[in-house]
Amino acid sequence: MMVEESGAEVLADTQTAEECSSHAQELVPVALIKAREVKGFPGRWKMIISKLEQIPLRLSDLSSHPCFSKNALCKEQLQAMSKTLKNAIELAELCVGEKYEGKLRMQSDLDALLGKLDLNLRDCGLLIKTGVLGEATLPLSVVGSSAEPAAATHSNLRELLARLQIGHLEAKHRALDSLVEVMKEDEKNVLAVLGRSNIAALIQLLTATSPRIREKTVTVICSLAESGSCENWLVSEGVLPPLIRLVESGSSVGKEKATISLQRLSMSPDTARAIVGHGGVRPLIEVCWTGDSVSQAAGACTLKNLSAVPEVRQTLAEEGIVRVMINLLDCGILLGSKEYAAECLQNLTASNDNLRRSVISEGGVRSLLVYLDGPLPQESAVGALRNLVASVSIEVLLSLGFLPRLVHVLKSGSLGAQQAAASAICRVCSSTEMKKMVGEAGCIPLLVKMLEAKSNSVREVAAQAISSLMILSQNCREVKKDDKSVPNLVQLLDPSPQNTSKKYAVSCLASLSSSKKCKKLMISYGAIGYLKKLTEMDIPGAKKLLERLERGKLRSLFSRK
Repeated sequence: MMVEESGAEVLADTQTAEECSSHAQELVPVALIKAREVKGFPGRWKMIISKLEQIPLRLSDLSSHPCFSKNALCKEQLQAMSKTLKNAIELAELCVGEKYEGKLRMQSDLDALLGKLDLNLRDCGLLIKTGVLGEATLPLSVVGSSAEPAAATHSNLRELLARLQIGHLEAKHRALDSLVEVMKEDEKNVLAVLGRSNIAALIQLLTATSPRIREKTVTVICSLAESGSCENWLVSEGVLPPLIRLVESGSSVGKEKATISLQRLSMSPDTARAIVGHGGVRPLIEVCWTGDSVSQAAGACTLKNLSAVPEVRQTLAEEGIVRVMINLLDCGILLGSKEYAAECLQNLTASNDNLRRSVISEGGVRSLLVYLDGPLPQESAVGALRNLVASVSIEVLLSLGFLPRLVHVLKSGSLGAQQAAASAICRVCSSTEMKKMVGEAGCIPLLVKMLEAKSNSVREVAAQAISSLMILSQNCREVKKDDKSVPNLVQLLDPSPQNTSKKYAVSCLASLSSSKKCKKLMISYGAIGYLKKLTEMDIPGAKKLLERLERGKLRSLFSRK
């Protein structure tokens, strides 16, 4: 039997597309006559006849296409159609002669025949719909020449992509193997010809019964998600539920690629909400607990992206996100995992008192402070602490080493981290005792230096922190001692709308104006001209400071005479 089938396949391979089409067209009436003679299994045969009656139109559509004879896919579909028609004739003959082995077995065979007919009809329709017939018909001289390599490549890729939609699962598997290889070599060209229907076909393969097919498919999907060129198609064609299932129960490679895909797709707030809606939070949290280093980092980043959407934060908390993020801060395998965890905690604590309390009760403040001990303290961790400090007692903060870490950030952190640290000082210095300790810790010279930053928001928060600390006389003396404080603060009197530090600069300079030396410095750096404009703008304290400086200027003139 095997030899006969092999011989038949060789014979079929030598046929032209026209011969394959004629053969299929000849088989249709034979199959219909035989099918109509069957008396048993009336319901199933009625459906089979209905499918058989649709075949001539499909064959006509294919054979009337001007390029069908030059396309290998077309020939394959005609051969598959002929094979199904022969199967229908054989089963009809068995039913007419009642020579089948058993009723259940025949019912199963007839159901399989219906499935094949559905597949053949669908695939023939898709072959025309995908446009691959017209695409794969460049003259051989052009396809083989170097004059039009892009056209030839696109033509071959379109045929390959069409194979993902057409034929049985094994054929799709072979096409998938080829696509994985092509993506490694030439991702740009694949993306150039990729259509929505190809993406839909790939997404369907994510739910194939074969783990190998799922793994290869999610590898391609991951490349597409990372390319950033078709996220909308992926999401609209339903990629999220199968990706979440793979994160939940896929192989290690499947989990990793699915999690990286969700990491990329979750950058969109709408998609982030959809991931939560499809039940994606728990599998992602599980990956953060148990996944390998790459999956853990991708899971942490995805959850960080989800936490950026305020309305889903409570759902994240209910699924246990706070505990897992604190654990990542303490024990994350990759540095990236720790950074994502800190950023996630910053998002969670931005505007929700319940979540702040939860992070504090789970030991989040200690973990964030320990994480800051690194050589480059991260802005996100300082930002999370800034959100939390007002809810923690001074005694607890001091016992956990808050002030030395604050100084470390102001010295060694990025500008963003320094800004968050200055903001934390503004929030934590509500008592005279805390202002005194912050000053004694050595923060003031570092804040004065921040007044020179190019970023307006950094200058503003540094000036605000200095203004708050200067309420205490010993801190005021510390500011006075710094040679850079007066020139830096006078620069912040600039009346332009972009400068939002004006009122804090006025407040700081007013505190320094009792010193003759400081007043002379203010005048020499041009404070009077700035203050005249600020007085016109009704900036609080500007008029009073201007009067004080002008009185000092008059006295100095009289004393010279």
